[in-house]
Amino acid sequence: MHSVHDRTIHLRDGRTLGYAEYGAPDGLPVVYTHGGLSCRLDVAAGATIAQQNGIRLISVDRPGIGLSDPKPGRTVADWADDVAELRDQLGSIDTFAAMGWSMGGQYALALGYALPASVTRVAVITGGLPLTEPGRFAQMPPVDRAYIRMSQRAPWLARRCLGFMGFAARYTPRLFTHLAVRDLPPADSAVVRAEESPSFAQTSAEALRHPAGHVEDYLAAMRPWGFAPEDLAVPVDVWGGADDKFLDPGWPAELARRIPGATLNTRPGGHFMAHLHWQEIFDAVRR
Repeated sequence: MHSVHDRTIHLRDGRTLGYAEYGAPDGLPVVYTHGGLSCRLDVAAGATIAQQNGIRLISVDRPGIGLSDPKPGRTVADWADDVAELRDQLGSIDTFAAMGWSMGGQYALALGYALPASVTRVAVITGGLPLTEPGRFAQMPPVDRAYIRMSQRAPWLARRCLGFMGFAARYTPRLFTHLAVRDLPPADSAVVRAEESPSFAQTSAEALRHPAGHVEDYLAAMRPWGFAPEDLAVPVDVWGGADDKFLDPGWPAELARRIPGATLNTRPGGHFMAHLHWQEIFDAVRR
């Protein structure tokens, strides 16, 4: 695991918001939003390349996850209020790029939509489309559909299942990683194998220490975003993995088509394709 600087701030409504910083402390600020069933630590693999390229990665835990307090009933668009407070409290940031991986993609878009005077560019890495649109839910992977339905219909059971996963990641990290690698598609298991083995379990253990936060994350995914892809007015780069088995293969192209002026970048790799293309992604956010 790369060196991580964990920090928290107190928001006006009394909640705590947690984040970690990686890369160059005085570099170009990039606010990063983590994927589903993950946390602020999942961008650590990009830390060295961020440092080399003068990127200051500010990776923020969504409400109820990691170091951040919960916010029941939240929507994707609400994320912009929390990040705006973070921007103001950091003081040294007037403008920044926004980046989000997987489920974090829509949250990065929310920043571009709600804070266009602050956000210079958005990078969506293997991100999705609004699940409230007809037919979208059926295009989700079976495991995601199962956890979403469980979160809606039996949240206590979802919390218990996710809690067990977190326990396994914390106390049997080698076994947890072995089972994850076994079950991941080949392109993604190769990424996990190639990187430092404890980091995958450590990220999962931290992410899942508050299972209720991920239940709420799933519920938020099924609420209207609060904006449409067509509403974006800042430059957006959409990144997709040619071998992504977690995302419907047509989603990156459709998302890019619907966002005015967006650029579609399809590269070799799976859902974790960013780990193979950090340099190109960081080059793009600097434009």
